[in-house]
Amino acid sequence: MKINIERTVEVKKMLCSCDGMCDSGNYFENLQNFGVELKSDENFRDLEDFAGALASKERLIILKSLKEKDRCVCELETILDKSQSTISHHLRKLERANLIKSWKKGSYTYYGLEKEQLNSYLKVLNKELQN
Repeated sequence: MKINIERTVEVKKMLCSCDGMCDSGNYFENLQNFGVELKSDENFRDLEDFAGALASKERLIILKSLKEKDRCVCELETILDKSQSTISHHLRKLERANLIKSWKKGSYTYYGLEKEQLNSYLKVLNKELQN
């Protein structure tokens, strides 16, 4: 949603007082262009998936437990003291972000941490927000 015209005028006036900006109209346009550039950055879309996958204490516990070793769903149910359907919901979110992998072993499904993908996300996060 675009800033309405009245708010645009207000923001431009405020920009004049920020760091002594005299050409607030040009600065305003530069800021808008910068915003468009950031919004289209693929790295931020990936980081949004990553952050969304981490946005749950249960999913963080799953990742921490998979760091120790690959586990089946019944182990994760026991660790979290949650139902199989709840665990499956969390596992789907982690799989969508490619943070974990799954495979069948007999009648059980096992899950393991995708350490390379996790490290990749952390490198992008570091690059985008620290450097």
